[in-house]
Amino acid sequence: MTDQTYQPTLSQLRAFVAIAEYRHFGTAAARLNVSQPTLSQALASLENGLGLQLIERSTRRVLVTPAGNRLLPQAMATLEAADRFVASAAGSGLGGTLRMGIIPTVAPYVLPALLPELRRELPALVPHVIEDQTSRLLDGLRSGVLDVALMALPADASGLVEIPLYTEEFVVVVPRGHEFAGREDLRPKDLDAVPLLLLDEGHCLRDQTLDLCRSHDAHPGAVGDTRAASLATVVQCVAGDLGVTLIPEMAVAAETSRGTLDIAHFAAPAPGRTLGLAFRASTARTEDYEHLAAIIRAQRPQSPSTPR
Repeated sequence: MTDQTYQPTLSQLRAFVAIAEYRHFGTAAARLNVSQPTLSQALASLENGLGLQLIERSTRRVLVTPAGNRLLPQAMATLEAADRFVASAAGSGLGGTLRMGIIPTVAPYVLPALLPELRRELPALVPHVIEDQTSRLLDGLRSGVLDVALMALPADASGLVEIPLYTEEFVVVVPRGHEFAGREDLRPKDLDAVPLLLLDEGHCLRDQTLDLCRSHDAHPGAVGDTRAASLATVVQCVAGDLGVTLIPEMAVAAETSRGTLDIAHFAAPAPGRTLGLAFRASTARTEDYEHLAAIIRAQRPQSPSTPR
């Protein structure tokens, strides 16, 4: 039974949250910059004080118990409030640790400009970047493991607030000299019977591409025969003349700079995606995250395809 007079320390809560997030004591200790015995002692003290087992550990795996899953969001909220308190005392509304999820088709193109800008604008902020697919980012938001997530909208997830940032077009990447090269008037139906290369299952860009084809009754050839975990790999397959692919315009500059590829644009209104920032509706940091969204929006990546 929990001792009603027991008051956990922030160090104990941070130990619990870190272990729950990384499911590995060594990794959690390294992230908190403490020794593994210190981390283990903090968790043990928390569990003893609460009279509950929060983490189940064996020689092979680390699991969060049902009691741990129930208390994890509250532990995260407590740490958020503490970080906010310290940041406010320092004169900045957004400071302390920020666990920011970001989808793989955005991270490589946004972070190079965004992270230096965050250091300049918000020196008290310590961002932790977690790159993952949309479904797992949503799970992280719901469980309290993540604070915010940069992803394609709408996520249509209950309990979350979504702030749209900007919309970008999809661009068709083709091998050098392809019949589509340089065109500005493509229609989704033009992809009919064309070998189309896609990211692996779980990536929202894959789903968006397939939804686009279905909505225009286009039936590309060889869909799914070649799949990859990153846009860089997909584009390399295009360069190898295995097919064509769709990429967001923010990725054009980075992924087509090798000189062995051409691009084509869809006719207006071109298909695309809306990127946005998502966070829990229950957070007390809505104003701070709106500020963060404004910074991300201002750092929108530009590409050669943007001015048309």
